Amino acid sequence: MSEHVELRPGDRVALLVPGSEDYVELVISLLAAGMFPVPLDPRLTPVERERVLHDVAPRLVVDSPDLLASMVEHTPERYRRGLPLGRPMHVTSGTTGRPKAVYSGLLDPEAAQALLAEERDLWGFAAGDVNLVLSPLHHSAPLRFAAGTLLAGGRLVVPGGFDPARVTAAIRDERPTTMFCVPTHLQRLFRHWDEVGVPDLSSFRLVAHAGAPCPVAVKERLVELFPAGSTWEFYGSTEGQFTACRSEEWQQRPGTVGRARPGRTLHLDDDGTIWCTVPEHARFEYWDDPDKTAAAWRETPDGPAFSVFDLGRLDDDGYLWLDGRRVDLLISGGVNVYPLEVENALREHPGVEDVAVYGVPDDEWGTRVCAAVVGTAREPELAAWARERLAPPKRPKSWVFLDDLPRTATGKVRRDRLS
Repeated sequence: MSEHVELRPGDRVALLVPGSEDYVELVISLLAAGMFPVPLDPRLTPVERERVLHDVAPRLVVDSPDLLASMVEHTPERYRRGLPLGRPMHVTSGTTGRPKAVYSGLLDPEAAQALLAEERDLWGFAAGDVNLVLSPLHHSAPLRFAAGTLLAGGRLVVPGGFDPARVTAAIRDERPTTMFCVPTHLQRLFRHWDEVGVPDLSSFRLVAHAGAPCPVAVKERLVELFPAGSTWEFYGSTEGQFTACRSEEWQQRPGTVGRARPGRTLHLDDDGTIWCTVPEHARFEYWDDPDKTAAAWRETPDGPAFSVFDLGRLDDDGYLWLDGRRVDLLISGGVNVYPLEVENALREHPGVEDVAVYGVPDDEWGTRVCAAVVGTAREPELAAWARERLAPPKRPKSWVFLDDLPRTATGKVRRDRLS
C-alpha cells in the first residue's frame, strides 16, 4: 500500500498528519489489509513523538499529506472500504502516566463483522449519512463515527480545526445528519449562535457527546435546540465503550451516563470500581505491557471484563453514575475526596458554567481541595453553596476564576495545568 515500504499483515503504520476523508479511508484500508494504523497528534513535540514511536515500532511513519494521498491512491481495490480486521492502535492520553497503545489484535472475519455491526446497529450508520467531524481524527471517538459513516456508504465533512463560524457554515451548507462532539464544542457553538442566530438543525438525526461531564445548562440547551430524540451521551475510554444514553433518559435521571451498551454488562466492586464485560471482539491489550494488561482484565461468569478504574454507582435499573477516577483521588484531612463529586455539586449552581477541582500540597490538610471556576459566581456564594451540599473535607479551600479551563482536544481537563 506504500510505494516505498513493503507492508505486511500485523505491521504498524503511524499517522502523523491532520485528519481528512483520505485519512479515514487509509485507516479503513490498512485495517482491511490486517495492518494497524497508529493515529497520533501531528502536534506532538519531537521528544513526545520519539517516545511513542519507540514504543510501537511502526513499519512506516506517514508524516506528510503527499504520502497520505499517495497511499490512498495506490490502495488495492480489494481493501478500499473493506472489512476492518481490528481496531486502530490508539495511544492513551498520558494525563495520568506514560502513554500506552491499545491493541486489539487481528480478528477473524466473523469477529470483525461483529465489531462492525456493534457500532452500526447502535448508531444507525447508513448510506444517507453526512458526518460532521468536529474533533481531531487521531482520537478514537471521532474516528469511529467517521469510519462507521464511510463503511455504511455515507460521506464526511471535515471543516478543519474547530471554529464555531466554520462549523456553523458547514451545518448550513452541507446539511449533516450526525455529529460527535465534546461539551466544550457545544459551549462554544452556543455562544456563537447567541451572537449570530441558531442555524437550521433539522437535518441532524444523531448528535453524540462524551469525553467530559456536560454542564446541566449546556445539556438542556442541546436537547432544546436539536431534533427530538437525536441527542445522546456515551461513556467510554480509549480501551473500550461502556454505556450509551439518550438525553431523554438523562432528563429522567439527571447525571446518569446511561446503561450498558448492547452485549455488555456492568459490574461494580464494593469500592465502586467499574468493570464492563465485553464480547470477544472487544478484547484488547496494552502494547508490550503484559502487567498492565493483566491488571485491566478479569474473568467473570458473564465473560471477560475490563476496567479503566473509574468509580461509579448503579441504580436498580442498571443506570450508571460516575463518581470519579481512582487516579484523581485526593486525600484531604485523612478523607478520600473525588474531584468529580465536588464538581458535580458545584455545577448545579446557576452561576457556574464550568468547574475543575484539583489538589495542592498543604501543611494542615495534606492536600488542599481547590476549585477553578468559569462563570459569574464568586467565592462567597460558592462557599455557601458548598456548605449546604458537601462535607467539610470536600469543600474547596481555595478558589480560582478563569475564562476557560485548560483542556485536551477531547475535552478532558488538564489538572496538571491548574495546580
